[in-house]
Amino acid sequence: MTTSPTKPYRILGLQQIAIGGPDKAALRRLWVDVLGLQVVGHFVSEAENVDEDICAIGEGPRRIEVDLMQPLDPGRKPAVHATPLNHVGLWVDDLPKAVEWMSANGVRFAPGGIRKGAAGHDICFIHPTSSGEFPIGGEGVLIELVQAPAEVLAALGGPGDSGSA
Repeated sequence: MTTSPTKPYRILGLQQIAIGGPDKAALRRLWVDVLGLQVVGHFVSEAENVDEDICAIGEGPRRIEVDLMQPLDPGRKPAVHATPLNHVGLWVDDLPKAVEWMSANGVRFAPGGIRKGAAGHDICFIHPTSSGEFPIGGEGVLIELVQAPAEVLAALGGPGDSGSA
C-alpha cells in the first residue's frame, strides 16, 4: 500500500515519552531526584490500569513530558509496566484530519478512538502492530498522537505553516 503524497496535517514535534515500571517511586528516583525533572501532575485511570506521575523538562510549548507509570493492578491489561518504554507522544496540528488520513492510508489505531488524555489534550494511539486490514503499525512501539494546543501550534508551526518542528 502506498500513501497519498498530500497530508492534511503535520507532526510538529515530540510531546512526551512514557516509561513504565512496577514501582513509579523507583522511576522518580532517577527522573526526578537524579535528572531533575519536575513533577507537574498526576493521573490515575482504572480503565487504562495506570497510576502515573507527569513530569516535565523545558518550558512552554517546548516542554516535553516524561510520564512515569505503574499499573494499578499488575495482573490486568493494559500492562503499562510490561514495556519499559511504553509509548512516544507526538504533537500533531490537526488530530481528526490526521486520524482520518492515516486510517484511509492503512494505519492501524488502538481501540478507544480520539479522547482526552492525562494532560487534558485530545489523543489517540497508533497500534504497535499492523494487521491484514491495516498494514501499517508502530513496529513494536505504541505511538500517541496528541492534538497540539494553540501555544504549541504558534511555536512549532500550525496548519499550513512551513516552519520546521
